[in-house]
Amino acid sequence: MAAHDGLLWLLDTNTISELGRAQPSAQVVQRFTHEASACALAAVVWHELWFGVLRLPTGRRRDGLTHFVRSVAGGLPKLPYTEATARKHAELRAQLAAKGRILPEPDAHIAAVAITHGLTLVTRNTRDFKGLPGLQLANWFQD
Repeated sequence: MAAHDGLLWLLDTNTISELGRAQPSAQVVQRFTHEASACALAAVVWHELWFGVLRLPTGRRRDGLTHFVRSVAGGLPKLPYTEATARKHAELRAQLAAKGRILPEPDAHIAAVAITHGLTLVTRNTRDFKGLPGLQLANWFQD
């Protein structure tokens, strides 16, 4: 399936989270600033962001991250886990299992969303995702 609605990039949790740091990578900020309208999040990344916030004790840090999640991450399209995504997810897991390789469940889910929607996955963790059939990767921390 091809990318839709002008979307090109699916941001992994480590990439979108970088933007919420007190001193984020200037490279990541610059790329996001130029590419924001072409970015999306997998629903599982949205879950991971909120889980991270809700685990924090009440206070300034939690308030700041809540604002970030609502304002910055909240403005990005969220791509759901569909039947097609579930099928791709199962295919990836089976292919990896045949090679004796295990990818953490959220990562396999995110990869399946990227492949299904024809998007490039933007992650700092390219090593774990490398070699997945049909998955395009970008690392805004280095590229």
